[in-house]
Amino acid sequence: MSQTASGNSAQLRAKIELLMPNLYTLSARLWNSPDLRELYPRYLCALHTAIRATVPLMELALERSQLLAATDPVAAGTAEYLSRHIREERGHDEWLRQDLAAIGSDPDAPLRSMPGAAVANLVGAQYYWIRHHHPVCLLGHIAVLEGYPPSPGLTAVLAERTGFPADGFRTLHRHAALDVRHRDELMRTIDRLPLTDGHRSALGVSALHTLHATAGLFEDIIAPVRTSQPA
Repeated sequence: MSQTASGNSAQLRAKIELLMPNLYTLSARLWNSPDLRELYPRYLCALHTAIRATVPLMELALERSQLLAATDPVAAGTAEYLSRHIREERGHDEWLRQDLAAIGSDPDAPLRSMPGAAVANLVGAQYYWIRHHHPVCLLGHIAVLEGYPPSPGLTAVLAERTGFPADGFRTLHRHAALDVRHRDELMRTIDRLPLTDGHRSALGVSALHTLHATAGLFEDIIAPVRTSQPA
């Protein structure tokens, strides 16, 4: 039986929240690590490799949505959302480079290293699904990344734990506020789209893959420091 429009976002969030506890556990391991001062620059670099793909992913999805829009109302609605949201996401990768500079790390470090398999897994699946299935899949990805903003108080706690200046946490601080609005706008968009069961399934698959791949990215950030410690 088909869901009513008002249930689209609720159904998606219910799927996401099945796996969110694992991601919360990993983020707690990171933020509570005794090695946080060493791990935080790694976190910024890893986040940069993912965030710098955000606008290109949305541009590809917008292009595909516009190609399909004349005969596909879901693609038309996706295009309308992406055309607005792309403007709001530009430059966020540069925020991360500014954070790296503020904590005394090299802001060009994330540009020199080859991104790892975890981020290729996170981002690459979206390129495939946008190109070879349907661009609405990207909304499931965005629902994870922007649907659960950091706590507004997190940045002050991290500054105290690391000794880094507050300017080194501006990306997290900004997203704590921005992502609340972005989440609400995205959920309204998903509720307005005339999704079929197939679309809803695709959104769920995309979202759950994003959760799994993001967990892998967090594990990569945390693991090297802990495993390098002497026995």
